[in-house]
Amino acid sequence: MLAESLALSAVLFTIGVIGVLTRRNAIIIFMCVELMLNAVNLTFIAFSRYYGAAGQVFVVFVMTVAAAEAAVGLAIIISIFRHRQSVNLQNINLLRG
Repeated sequence: MLAESLALSAVLFTIGVIGVLTRRNAIIIFMCVELMLNAVNLTFIAFSRYYGAAGQVFVVFVMTVAAAEAAVGLAIIISIFRHRQSVNLQNINLLRG
């Protein structure tokens, strides 16, 4: 059971990394980051079943960070969309004058 859970977690994390590296839409990139965080949560839960409840505590912390990241990230995306009328990351160069 541990091997299957870790394999599923590795597949989910790989899909998330590929999505972050290949996509240009900011919303899809945030969804891929959330997918990677959920893969890490699955790994923590799989290990906590065999090594104790400490993994479940880490899952709560990761879920808290993911919720904060989603809220702040979506607020930034909405602000950029209102200013630039696009969420395509190739068209956004906010650091240039």
